[in-house]
This record gives sequence, structure tokens and C-alpha cells, in this order.
Amino acid sequence: MTNQQEQEFPGERLAQLRAGLDAVERRIDAACAAAGRPRSEVTLIVVTKTYPASDTRLLASLGVREVAENRDQDAAAKAAACADLPLTWHFVGQLQTNKVRSVVGYADEVHSVDRLRLVEALSAAVLRAERPELGCLVQVALDKEAGAGEGRAGVAPADVLALADAVADAPGLRLDGVMTVAPLAGPLAGDPAAAFARLTEIATAVRAAHPAATMVSAGMSGDLEQAVAAGATHVRIGTAVLGVRSPLG
Repeated sequence: MTNQQEQEFPGERLAQLRAGLDAVERRIDAACAAAGRPRSEVTLIVVTKTYPASDTRLLASLGVREVAENRDQDAAAKAAACADLPLTWHFVGQLQTNKVRSVVGYADEVHSVDRLRLVEALSAAVLRAERPELGCLVQVALDKEAGAGEGRAGVAPADVLALADAVADAPGLRLDGVMTVAPLAGPLAGDPAAAFARLTEIATAVRAAHPAATMVSAGMSGDLEQAVAAGATHVRIGTAVLGVRSPLG
């Protein structure tokens, strides 16, 4: 369905989104049951990247409260267009320091903290904006543990604790936990269950030093079950809810 068609037939798009959302909720319910976890332990974040603000509004009407974006140029405009809605905005993409001031203007949580310079820039921007604390997750690059994927976003597992300490000590920032994406390289590539189990080990070490850092953000449309089994508290789902469409601009 094109953008114009979605505007002309909002009822049809609403039905599509409801069906996708219901299917994902059933998957999370089943994954929690299989893992022996209460459903309340897992939060669904709907990743609305490449989809219009009209979809975000329809999702909100269906009860969605947590949404994510990965590009500031899309997210800033969408957040402004949906400012009247009771949404929590998660920024999940690689974040350049020149975009920090904009992201701090709308994001409630940044999942992609991967270097000290970014911690410093986020802290300074939050203080300038005089806004409430910004939640931060340390992005873990599991492929870097094996020396692969050096160009990918995220910090090597061996460096997670030091970066977590820096976030926790930074004025205006709140260390909430860790995030990962199933790796494409290294010994854990193609094995999301093992990758997410490794993330759980790292998350446990972070919590030992910072007990309030309880978020574990892992799992997408293709591997949410493995993430829930491993202990993820937040799953980031886009395609399985919204369907496949061409990217915006």
C-alpha cells in the first residue's frame, strides 16, 4: 500500500497494523510462557523507521506506547508530528555527535551508546536542554569479542563495564542497561540464542556494578523468541508489526 493509499484508506491500514500487532503479541506471549517468564517482564518497542507518522498515530490508537527510530532526520519530524501522543521515544540507530542536540530534544531512551565521546556529548546536551535525565543503554558488539566486525557500531564486550561506569557518572544521563543486535560475524553469527545468552552474561555483570541498570534490549522480528528465552526485557519489532515497505526518502 502506498503512502497516499494509506491516507485514503486509514481503516484498512489500521486493520493491517492491528493484525501485525496481535500476531507479535501472541509470539511474545508464547515465548514468555515457554521461558517460564511473566508476560509483564517483556516490553514491546515498535520500530517505526521508514514508516510515516500516520502509522505511529494509528499504532498509538491501538495502545502502543513505546516506539523507536534509527535516523534523526526522520525521528525528529515524526516526534514533533506526534507530540500530542503519550509515547516513549527510543533512539536505536548509530548516533553521530552532531545529531546529539536534536536527539536529546525528543528521545526518552538512547539504545546505541558505544563510545566515551558520545557519552560526553549526550551529557552536555542534556544539561544545556535542562531536561529530565536521559536513559542510556550501552550497545554491545558481540562480533568484536572475536576480533571481527571492527567497523560495526557497539562496544566490545571487554569494554562494556568501563563505558557503563562512564554513563552512570555522567551528569544528566541514567544508565538503564545494555542492547545488542545478533552479530553477522564471529562465532556467534547465525546463532541468536547463543548471542543473546552472551548478552545476558554481560548484562548480569553490569547489574552487579549498577543494580538499577535492568534493561536488556535484544530481539527483532526474526529472533524475538530467542531473545525472550535469554532474558530480554525489551524487544524491538518493526517489520512483523508494520509489514515491508520502501524506505522514506
